[in-house]
Amino acid sequence: MPESFPPPTAGLDALEARLAQDLAWLELPARPWVLPAPGQPATAFDVAIVGAGMAGLTAAAALRFAGMRAVCFDRASAGVEGPWVTTARMETLRSPKHLTGPALGLPALTFRAWYEAIHGEVAWRALDKIPRPMWMDYLRWFRRVTGVEVRNGHEVLMVRPLPGDAGVELELRTPERIWCERFPRVVLASGRDGLGGSAVPDFVAGLDRSCWAHSADAFDESALAGRRVVVIGGSASAMDCAATALEAGAAGVDLLIRRRVMPLVNKTKGAGYPGMVHGYVDLPDADKWRLRRYFNRVQVPPPRGSTLRVSRHPHARFHLGAPVLAAGQRGKVVWLDTPLGRFEADIVLLATGFRSDLPARPELAAIAPAIRLWSERYQGPADDADEELAGMPDLGPAFEFLERSPGVCPGLSRVHCFCYPALMSHGALAGDIPAISEGAQRLARGLASLLLRDAFEAHFAAVQAYDDPELLGDEWRAAQPPSASSEGMPAMNTGPDPSAPSSAT
Repeated sequence: MPESFPPPTAGLDALEARLAQDLAWLELPARPWVLPAPGQPATAFDVAIVGAGMAGLTAAAALRFAGMRAVCFDRASAGVEGPWVTTARMETLRSPKHLTGPALGLPALTFRAWYEAIHGEVAWRALDKIPRPMWMDYLRWFRRVTGVEVRNGHEVLMVRPLPGDAGVELELRTPERIWCERFPRVVLASGRDGLGGSAVPDFVAGLDRSCWAHSADAFDESALAGRRVVVIGGSASAMDCAATALEAGAAGVDLLIRRRVMPLVNKTKGAGYPGMVHGYVDLPDADKWRLRRYFNRVQVPPPRGSTLRVSRHPHARFHLGAPVLAAGQRGKVVWLDTPLGRFEADIVLLATGFRSDLPARPELAAIAPAIRLWSERYQGPADDADEELAGMPDLGPAFEFLERSPGVCPGLSRVHCFCYPALMSHGALAGDIPAISEGAQRLARGLASLLLRDAFEAHFAAVQAYDDPELLGDEWRAAQPPSASSEGMPAMNTGPDPSAPSSAT
């Protein structure tokens, strides 16, 4: 699918002019300052980013503004990166419209500024939440006006750290060829499932693959017409799947929800303030675990609008306290046993979330065994275990992976995790709209520090060789040595000889 930006308007032209002026006033982007590694051309990129969705674009823009040359690789075609117009099925974003998202502190780069430039302030006030496809249009515009470098149709086959200061090698594939490129640092911005995949319950093992799909899968929604559909889960994605099936003409949709009571309050919204955004990273491990474990235990309710989108259909049925105990297949009919009885379906849609599972990612095969996990960093109370949190990577201050044992994978810390599983170490800075700018700026500051440290001797030599003079030597005239006074004390130099020619400008 080609890029499709909104049609040019006078308002959008004016906004882009203002953004250009803001960047000029702030002296952004900073001039490139990273010195090329030995053997690398001066035009080489400093950082490669795997993924050009929202996180990848925001990270790349933050790096560019800070004078670092970054390139994003994404296997998708231009304009369809991320889930927004592929596998996402909500009508609108779940985040409030006023969040500044990837704007990196620039008012003219916000969604609101873009929207008002096209539709006007009155339309903004009338807007409830942001339509999902419109968010993709905004990200396409963001990519264009920030000048982010993206290589579409590029799949990363392997991430391979090299010993010493040699950097990180990426094995890349396009339809034309497979080759390797080396970069000083690599950032993984590969989305919600970037370090694992879809969480698929064991009971589907005995079912034909054609009879079930995960909410993250791309599937033919029109094929749901006239069919009996069971949705597993009560999350936002469960509501999106159920509504999609109902709107496609499903004969009926049963939502099997494990909980007996649906959560009503989104507790994570209570942590959406600067203290938590900036201070979470420095909390003691026990407090990080307690907070994230609490959110997992109470769970996040689906949005009200998403739930009403389902319940307005008379053939949508919510079944609480209905975990799947067993499942099987009879011909093309799937049966699922629950404490409430047996349900039959033509297709099962799994809204069962994602899992961190490093070995499941073939491109991470060279580093997965060496990555230190939170299960190795912190051991909480036995009655407070959480497999999801324990499987997340233990990251350094610049989102860098850490080794399980020193020396087991030299160069591992040159690979940085800027996707959802950074949650335990850094908080919700790498995968969601609310704090994506703060996360990208933390990543950029961290990478700037590391890239300077990596080549400090070369930078020091460059400082020593710097020879742009501030003074030309003709700005003053040296005073004559003072003569002794009659009292034996040196006379004070009261200033230049007024009869001497002046060099002042």
